[in-house]
Amino acid sequence: MSQFDLVVIGTGPGGYVCAIKAAQLGLKVAVVEKRATHGGTCLNIGCIPSKAMLHTSELFEEAAEHFEDFGIKVGKPKLDLKAMMGHKQKTIDGNVSGIEFLFKKNKVTPFHGTGRILAAGRVEVTAEDGSKQEIEAKSIVIATGSDVAPLPGVEIDEKQIVSSTGALELDKVPGKLVVVGAGVIGLELGSVWRRLGSEVTVVEFMDKILGPMDADISRNFQRILKKQGVEFHLSSKVTAVEKTGKQLAVTVEPAAGGEAAAKTLEADVVLVAIGRRPYTSGLGLEEVGVALDERGRVKTDGHYQTTVPGIYAIGDVIVGPMLAHKAEDEGVALAEMLAGQAGHVNYGVIPGVVYTSPEVAEVGKSEEALKAEGISYKVGKFAFIANGRAKATNHTEGFVKVLADAETDKVLGVHIIGHGAGEMIHEAAVLMEFGGSAEDLARTCHAHPTMSEAVKEAAMAAFAKPIHA
Repeated sequence: MSQFDLVVIGTGPGGYVCAIKAAQLGLKVAVVEKRATHGGTCLNIGCIPSKAMLHTSELFEEAAEHFEDFGIKVGKPKLDLKAMMGHKQKTIDGNVSGIEFLFKKNKVTPFHGTGRILAAGRVEVTAEDGSKQEIEAKSIVIATGSDVAPLPGVEIDEKQIVSSTGALELDKVPGKLVVVGAGVIGLELGSVWRRLGSEVTVVEFMDKILGPMDADISRNFQRILKKQGVEFHLSSKVTAVEKTGKQLAVTVEPAAGGEAAAKTLEADVVLVAIGRRPYTSGLGLEEVGVALDERGRVKTDGHYQTTVPGIYAIGDVIVGPMLAHKAEDEGVALAEMLAGQAGHVNYGVIPGVVYTSPEVAEVGKSEEALKAEGISYKVGKFAFIANGRAKATNHTEGFVKVLADAETDKVLGVHIIGHGAGEMIHEAAVLMEFGGSAEDLARTCHAHPTMSEAVKEAAMAAFAKPIHA
């Protein structure tokens, strides 16, 4: 029987980072992964391949629609979808092989197969051929991530009715794409296929897109997407998807409180993107006494320990946003705790990004959250239309919004719609990590001309007045 200090079940962002950090801190570490490759959903069928497709589809649209604006005449570009998918696969391969290299470098022992916890300190691994072996470890970490949430009454076949996995593998551009769910995944993948030629319609149960994001951001972003050609049916629900020959008939009815009439939409492909759920099946959790909450998440204490001493959990299987970087930070913190150090994650400063065009990014509180908590705040906004770099590059859509405490000026939230928002949000995250004020941000010199100057101007608007508006 193999013996280790730590065994991590799952090698997605949380699991592999936890394993590597623990090994760097001197622990003898093993990982268990059911896929043939490491990296979990994120690297194999999620975050990374979707960003490859987002980037290449943006380049395609840029060449088709905007090159002439800059005096570049190249004619109408032709789409080679097979080559585009080849770039996506090359991106995946490079990333997953990188994880394998890091495991070897840090002396992490990988086991391929399905992991099942037999008891505290014991994990059984069942290989694809059915053979079994047992691993013994002082500590076990559950880092099995999440899976696609199903839509009741609709069966996903990954051909015509697809999840995010199938949406990244389509062999042709659908004429009409219906996206069920206006969250991050639905809007990102819907925007990919819209740029490549699909007519995209989004059906959302709630009365706004992007769920809990700041309502001001949600409203303006929907306007931008509608101008790009995306149609929306809010406060609506899909109750059935039926195959009618080569096409699909999508039945849409009003959600609770919705006033829109029931309708049927035609589609070549339907993407179900209503969220994700913790992946805990087959782990033996019930048998060993690991408790789950009402949403199927593993219950943990302040040190990520489950209800069974010696068994821990991080990432999508526990409470909190289902974000790769949140899982990574938890992996590092837990590894440090297991090595006798003081690990910590600041859940108030975890950025969220929607990688559409333009991007949407946020960190901290929304206006709605501040109102609900009774916190007095002030708002500073600055539009990219007034930013020199944005004008030069034709990226003038969107704005930066800074929310600061009315009395102390401490920054409580920053929200951005704009080109490169996912990169710009981090200066706000760093500022908030150290409890900085809007004035601190506004008085920090920003290079000119950059898109980031809009962040400075929005901060200036929160505590005084912007210069360029």
